[in-house]
Amino acid sequence: MRHNGYDNLLDAIEDGEGYYLACPEGHGSLPPRRVCPECGSRDLTDEPLPDAGEVVAATTVSVPGPQFADDAPYVTAIVDFGPVRLTGVVRGTDDEPGPGFVVGVDVEETATEGERVVTFRPR
Repeated sequence: MRHNGYDNLLDAIEDGEGYYLACPEGHGSLPPRRVCPECGSRDLTDEPLPDAGEVVAATTVSVPGPQFADDAPYVTAIVDFGPVRLTGVVRGTDDEPGPGFVVGVDVEETATEGERVVTFRPR
């Protein structure tokens, strides 16, 4: 099990091995978790993150915080991957995606500080 934190999740996504944590009741969560937030189970296993997810909500950020100043404007979205939802930056499309828009997940760097962020690209 890779319960070592968010950076490990980013590493796994970059390697094409994204994962989420699942409890015996079927609840999904993202690292770093040690306990299921739904039922309190400590029996968590790594499960493969689906290859694609659907946008639930998206918004264009035109006035960003300082750590994203050179990235603006950009679109941030919440994407449903079945048992879990991820929040990240949408890239690879000029339009703000609506609900149901299908994307894949990756990790890329910000233009402002070169920090790694979860990104979504159209499938």
